[in-house]
Amino acid sequence: MARQLNIFMENRPGRLSSIAKILADQKINVIAFTIQDRGDFGLMEILIDKPEQAYLSLADKGYACALKEVLVVCAKDKSGNLYKLTELLFKNKINISQAHGYVMASEKQGICCLDVNLKDRKKIKISLKKSGFRILEDKDLSELL
Repeated sequence: MARQLNIFMENRPGRLSSIAKILADQKINVIAFTIQDRGDFGLMEILIDKPEQAYLSLADKGYACALKEVLVVCAKDKSGNLYKLTELLFKNKINISQAHGYVMASEKQGICCLDVNLKDRKKIKISLKKSGFRILEDKDLSELL
């Protein structure tokens, strides 16, 4: 499974820029991110090409952050694939607690990052693969760039 970096930050001007500078200085590439407003604080969930290095760099600068395993699924960008994916997870009784996605237009690939509770990882990986989905690991995320 891939790892997503969750960063807890104050909800004030300049915090996102500060995080982006730390990542840029370390030559860490951002693949996708989402930010959730939590009042005085926010939560940034970010997919990057070097999650361990990003974690260490941000923690060293005082940011509260954590690496979290997520299910990152890749499939051809076509109508109905999100339904196909979510129906497959539903049939396997897998709950999606958070998700974000995007499309790599040049590759015509849809990428879906899912926070799920997987009890039987091998089973779901086989099921997804049989249905035409590809599960991305950390190393695969680097190759997307």
